[in-house]
Amino acid sequence: MKSDLPPLSIYLHWPFCAAICPYCDFNVHLMRDMQPQQWRAAYFAELQYAFSQRSQGPVQTVFFGGGTPSLMPADMVADILSEIDRLWGLAPAAEITLEANPVSAPQAHLADLSAAGITRLSLGVQSLDDAALKFLGRTHSAADALAAFRVARQVFSHVSLDLIYARPGQSLAMWRDELARVLAEAPDHVSLYQLTIEPDTPFHRLHAAGRFAVPDEDSAADLYEMTQDMCAAAGLSAYEVSNHARDGHACRHNIASWRGGDYLGIGPGAHGRLSDGQARRATIALKAPQAWLAQVEAQGHGWAEDKILDDEERRTEMLLLGLRLVDGVALSDIAMGGIQLPADKHLALQQAGILLPSDSHLIASPQGRLVLDHLIAELLPS
Repeated sequence: MKSDLPPLSIYLHWPFCAAICPYCDFNVHLMRDMQPQQWRAAYFAELQYAFSQRSQGPVQTVFFGGGTPSLMPADMVADILSEIDRLWGLAPAAEITLEANPVSAPQAHLADLSAAGITRLSLGVQSLDDAALKFLGRTHSAADALAAFRVARQVFSHVSLDLIYARPGQSLAMWRDELARVLAEAPDHVSLYQLTIEPDTPFHRLHAAGRFAVPDEDSAADLYEMTQDMCAAAGLSAYEVSNHARDGHACRHNIASWRGGDYLGIGPGAHGRLSDGQARRATIALKAPQAWLAQVEAQGHGWAEDKILDDEERRTEMLLLGLRLVDGVALSDIAMGGIQLPADKHLALQQAGILLPSDSHLIASPQGRLVLDHLIAELLPS
């Protein structure tokens, strides 16, 4: 057994939603004819297969993502966590996150999820503007979102609010007022994402047809900078491009992933990363729920791809993920990853205000985090 492996996390994908939002490009499907016992057995089988690939624990974090995992029966959540604990062991202070939709999170169900072992809730509010929520295809109102958040805080000690900004027609003043309403609730964590138009989504087709426009780069940058200032003033320090938290409330699961930790991807379309002390493997499961289910029942797992990352892929991933973090990437890790940073280029990027001065870390400035693709292209050999 390897003793020098990175800490272990598990991401479990629940692909079902009651409705599919037009901006979403995640692996989501309408929940029709889902048989809970069949899915419970499939998750168990894939967990057992994953254990054969990485048996060293304990598991430090678990993340139930989706989809809308708050649609999962609480007893299924409890059973899955019990199986994870049986196989690897759950660390005593394991962070266990579940994503929730405001209208699928009544207080009784949240209490059941807490009893099942969930310690952190990520609530998909997306907006506190009813017209914007309708545009985004959400099935809740702003009042629903606030009510769900206030109930969730009574149940969980860690609750995050997710919102989307830089929406069509959204001015600085409009976002300032909306974000002020969010911050007035005194959340401990917020994830604030700019609206992006992803291929193969209804929004992509509507945008291409000229039905709406998103803010241009300069306007989006202004919205981003105002967001950073308002969150910082409210005591929610940025720790990543889109994430802000009070001390002790940052999402440990995501930080572990951004810092190159190991995580097992369980469920349809789930990605994973595994290390063995020498190589680093990338795994991807079949996306279509029924195809995944059929392969799990036939082979014991739904993984469609399991490959060793080459040196270039590892270097790119280290920088792409690590530079999202406000703390950046340790220069010692960069050296171990085989990345050589020419001193003149490093200095030039600092002078351009894209990198911050540091003797121990490579740190993107707030401006640099807005142009990460450009920054990484500058840092990696062509």
